[in-house]
Amino acid sequence: MDAICEQIIPADGYPGASQAGVVNFIDLQLTKSYRKYRDAYRKGIAGVDAASRRAFGKPFAELPSDRQTEILTAMSDNRDEFFELIRTHTMQGFYGDPRHGGNRGEVSWKMLRLPNPPVRGRMPYERIAG
Repeated sequence: MDAICEQIIPADGYPGASQAGVVNFIDLQLTKSYRKYRDAYRKGIAGVDAASRRAFGKPFAELPSDRQTEILTAMSDNRDEFFELIRTHTMQGFYGDPRHGGNRGEVSWKMLRLPNPPVRGRMPYERIAG
């Protein structure tokens, strides 16, 4: 999963999905609100590895980056449901609020030069003296 997420958001001058803790985010959410996607992840990861072994004789995580990109590009071009799912969750983990387990160190917000976005219902209020 880490190799897939890192291909979706690779490190460049800024941290990628791995450094941002995207897999941690997905793992945590699979025990909560993404619980219904557990089987899709099991089958999807097995499918990516099977495609990798068929095409290149190795598990996906052991392939060089360009070969990993080939496999994921083919999945994207074919509108593969698992690829769409993991891409969406990767983006959520990278750009979302760190309190959900991803965006470690607020790396995506820093990259975009965003101040910490306010969380609805959690705005600081000034205390008014009575």
